[in-house]
Order: sequence, then structure tokens, then C-alpha cells
Amino acid sequence: MSAGDLLGIEPLELKFPFELKKQISCSLQLSNKTDEYVAFKVKTTSPKKYCVRPNTGVVSPRSTCDVIVTMQAQREMPPDMQCKDKFLVQSVVTSHGASPKDITPEMFTKESGNAVDEVKLRVVYVSPPQPPSPVPEGSEEGSSPRPSISDNGNMATSELANLQAARAFVEPQERPSETKALITRLTEEKNSAIQLNNKLHQELELLRREVNKQTRGGFSFIYVTIEILRVETLARGFIPLLTGGRTLAVNDGGFIPRSLLRVQTPAVLSITFSPLHSTVRACGVGS
Repeated sequence: MSAGDLLGIEPLELKFPFELKKQISCSLQLSNKTDEYVAFKVKTTSPKKYCVRPNTGVVSPRSTCDVIVTMQAQREMPPDMQCKDKFLVQSVVTSHGASPKDITPEMFTKESGNAVDEVKLRVVYVSPPQPPSPVPEGSEEGSSPRPSISDNGNMATSELANLQAARAFVEPQERPSETKALITRLTEEKNSAIQLNNKLHQELELLRREVNKQTRGGFSFIYVTIEILRVETLARGFIPLLTGGRTLAVNDGGFIPRSLLRVQTPAVLSITFSPLHSTVRACGVGS
């Protein structure tokens, strides 16, 4: 019996696109050329390096079986991309209706008088597919290379393919530049907002310090009103500081009680006037 009489094996070379630290798989197809049930077994010279599924099985008459060979992730590049690993596919005729569970190691030993068919396979490393190289820019900014035109007026097929590849490569690059400009503008606006916010906090801190300088009797209503309006003018249109629902009332002496000024200025929404104050009556201001 010559090699390959029972099973046809494709391919006879297991090609792995080699990449470091990555599992790589390839398929192997076994075709039963006979009208018998054929049992097979796949062996390798590097069992720790490869995983074969299934490594044993039964192929029905005139049918096929696919075998997946997986190479474990490698940490070092092989010298000159050469590989000395080998595979051996053994096959033998078995009983009618046999299943994989009926396979025993003794079936593939020639010493037992079995007609074992053997086919050797070699392993080949190939380079992984390379990503497309960048298309060089034209002499003028924004210009694209001119495609060549054949004598019959049609664009050459190769030039058309290059032009389409160039467009597919250049167009996505325009978006990151727009995104970068947007990020820069938003960053500047954020920094300006932080500076203005810090300035407003400084103004409020100065106002609190002026409050603490008063010994007793409270602040003049006019002074507090002017300070609040000044801070509100700075914040209008950017940060709504003067919000809330509290009301400050002016007493009969024309002052805001100091105890009421302990609340933060941003909580002030309105100020009421005492109708008993002479200035209020003279100006006709209601509460």
C-alpha cells in the first residue's frame, strides 16, 4: 500500500502566518477515497507546541473530515523563519460502522500486522499580511495624484485601485484634525471659565472680609446692595451665583442685621424695606 491510498490530505504543507505571542490555526481536510470506514490518527514531533482537534477519528466511506491544527503563542522569532516541525497522519481500515470510541492505539502499529497508511506533513512559516503603506502626498497641498489614462480613454485598472486606496486612507485622517481643534477650543474655554470663577470667588471673599470688619450694628443697606449688584453683573451670562429663595429685611435703623449677613451672598434673591423707616416713607418705596 502506497502513501495516501486510503485518505486524501489537503494541504500537504501546514502554513502558519507567524506572529509573536499569538495563537495561529490552520485547517486540514481528510478525504476517504475508499468504500470502507477508515480510522485516522494525527501525530506531531512537537506535541507541546501544537493542538490538534480531533487528533483521532473515523471517516465514513467517500466522505471528508476537517482537522484544526493550532500553534500555541510563541515568544521568540524562529531563525530565518524556518521550522523543522513535522506531522504524521496515520490511517487504517476499520470495521463497518466504527466510531471514534472504537479506536485503540494498537490499530496503528505495523507490528500487529495492520496495513497502516502514513502521510508526512511539513510546517511552513509565512509572514503575516502587511498593513497598507501610507500614500505619499502630492507636490501641492490637498492635491491627489493624477491617474494615468490608457490609449482607449479608459483609466488603467491599477491606477484606479491606487486612487481608491488613497482616498480611503486620506479621508479618515481629516477627522482627527477637526477633533483636535475642537478639543483645543474647549480646553481654552474651560480655562477661561475657571479663571472667571476664581475671580468671582475672590470678590465674594473680599465682601465677607468687609462684613467681619464691622464691629456692631450691621452694614449699610446701600453698601450691601451696591456690592451684590457689582458681583451679580460680573456673573451674569456665565455663572448664576445670585440664586436662592432667601430675603434680607432692612430694620428701622436703615441697616441689615449682621446675623442675617452670615448667610452666603449667593443665597440672596430679594431685599425688603421696613415701612417704618423714614427714608422708605419719603421715597415711597414699598416692602
